[in-house]
Amino acid sequence: MTRSARDPLYRRHRFPLSLRMVEDMLAARGVIVSHQTVGLWAEKFGRCFANDIRERSAGRLGDKWYLDEVVITIRGKKHWLRRAVDQDGFVLDVLIQSRRNAKAAKRLIRKLLKGQGSTPRVMITDKLRSYDAAKREIMPGVEHRSHKGQNNRAENSHQPIRRRERIMKRFKSQRHLQRFVSIHDPDFANLFHIPRQDTPSAHCREVRAAAMQMWSEIAHL
Repeated sequence: MTRSARDPLYRRHRFPLSLRMVEDMLAARGVIVSHQTVGLWAEKFGRCFANDIRERSAGRLGDKWYLDEVVITIRGKKHWLRRAVDQDGFVLDVLIQSRRNAKAAKRLIRKLLKGQGSTPRVMITDKLRSYDAAKREIMPGVEHRSHKGQNNRAENSHQPIRRRERIMKRFKSQRHLQRFVSIHDPDFANLFHIPRQDTPSAHCREVRAAAMQMWSEIAHL
């Protein structure tokens, strides 16, 4: 993969930019590609990079799961973007669903268990009852805290995708959204995520430098 393809992929997933914005930024540097090509590169190579990031980041995620969902409207129909994050704000997994019931919650929890390879120490959600029903069936021994105020970490983690939604003028389909968030949120976003609360600026710079170094190694820059 050439550098001319790696650079737009980095811009696409690192910053809340539309495909046309990436096209214009590349044109300013003398790289002429269409926004359609940028999108094709992001889909074709994004998963490979995301898998590499996930392998290198294995073992760094926490054992405290915060689960939440947000409504995403696609072609006039409501969908629910379910998300799980850990105590440090790292995204564990995301799932787009057309239902908001216990069956949908079970699917998310099973996906999390498969991806993480272990049960959490505690699961925190809002007061949506479907989470409690799913937890009782799949993880009966796990502590479950259901309180609106304790779930802010998961709720705040929806903000980046909301910004993307506005810039991209909504997502085209459920498949389109799932494909994008499954690459961006648990992998690219986690790589550059810096827990900033009560974190010294010097440490933030160190974490950012380490993330950039890992990206350089993955992208062979």
